[in-house]
Amino acid sequence: MTSHSVAPSSADVPQPWTPPAPPADRSQLDSEELYSRDEIEALQYERLRWTLHHAYNNVPAYKELYDSHGVHPRDFKQLSDLELFPTIDKEFLRAAYPFKALAVPMDQIRRIHASSGTTGQPTTVAYTENDIEMWASLVARCMRAAGVKPGYKVHNAYGYGLFTGGLGAHYGAERLGCAVIPMSGGQTEKQVQMITDFEPEVIMCTPTYLLALADGFANAGIDPKDTSLKVAVLGAEPWTDGMRQEIEKLFDLKACDIYGLSELMGPGVAGESVETQDGCHIWEDHFRPEIIDPINENALGDGEHGELVFTTLTREALPIIRFRTHDLTSLEPGTARPGHRRMKRVTGRSDDMIILRGVNIFPTQIEEIALEIDTLSPHFTLEIARPNRMDELTIKIERRETATLQDAEAGGKELQARIKTRVGCSCKLEIVEPHTLARSSGKLRRIYDLRELND
Repeated sequence: MTSHSVAPSSADVPQPWTPPAPPADRSQLDSEELYSRDEIEALQYERLRWTLHHAYNNVPAYKELYDSHGVHPRDFKQLSDLELFPTIDKEFLRAAYPFKALAVPMDQIRRIHASSGTTGQPTTVAYTENDIEMWASLVARCMRAAGVKPGYKVHNAYGYGLFTGGLGAHYGAERLGCAVIPMSGGQTEKQVQMITDFEPEVIMCTPTYLLALADGFANAGIDPKDTSLKVAVLGAEPWTDGMRQEIEKLFDLKACDIYGLSELMGPGVAGESVETQDGCHIWEDHFRPEIIDPINENALGDGEHGELVFTTLTREALPIIRFRTHDLTSLEPGTARPGHRRMKRVTGRSDDMIILRGVNIFPTQIEEIALEIDTLSPHFTLEIARPNRMDELTIKIERRETATLQDAEAGGKELQARIKTRVGCSCKLEIVEPHTLARSSGKLRRIYDLRELND
């Protein structure tokens, strides 16, 4: 990997990114999408210099953190020097709640979002006009890469409100030149009606909610293949290639991943190309990714599996430097966009990992195996209990409507055997009736830890 070692003087700090005007032909790629790897890294070096100074000079929490670690933005002289700076996580942002992490005055802020705060204090994210413009342009990039064309109608079933998904997708679709149907989440019967009546070519939602919509069409007596949908841009939760195949078969469309985090921007940090469908290309003109060992935080190289860490390069309101996402993946060379590295599919989260009697288990592993068995559906939950001072995992999974209970039970035994062989743990299994388990239009909850109830 190329390193750029020209040291800046303290006065020679680059200016922040200025968004270009939308192109006249919105189907054309942005010029930065075509940059070579060397051009990307040269741009990252310049923008990282600005970001580090911007955060240090304007956010007291960053100054305090860096001073306590004996590091200063002047120490950044080549790309590898980013590792000198400590990582941050959600606790860093929660401690600054609500607005202490902002690097610009409130009169420059144009939008404020927040996380749900289901696991603790919410985190707030804010945007200047330039930040919103950058966000829209990158979501548009992802959609264009996924096969969305200007003039298409986009059925947006991501949640609107404080969650970044709905408005992020909305602005990106408009930036691309699409007509947006701002449906938001929930109301599955209404969603089915709107898709049937308005005939959109594109749907944006979570992958598990698109499966729930397939059930909704079936309940309405409509084959999902008969809808107008051609492209699905799916994100907000990890999903497997097996689920992609399931969705594409059900709807007769092409399904591509979109990746993002509210703390970084929202959806649009990375997107998958419909031509290759081989992982999301990270838009490295705006984000610098790293992979670290989730235990000791040591840097890992391209191709090595670990925790994804991100630094924003152009955000004005909320610069984010070395943020631990807890998403587990690896970085690979670019394909459809050769200058931008790809992130392989997220296999799970370091904070979503089940450790069962010394074996590490992720929900995506169970999903991948379940989708191989045609009598079992992709709808399942994982319950961990400790009934006799020993952890036990119970998988509750719906049978497919086309399968008898007897056939599903046989499939369940096969699922248990494959989990034992490939994951290395034993589990209990409970076959439940179709539509028994909860559906979600947002991020789906898979894991229910009941151990405290047994202690």
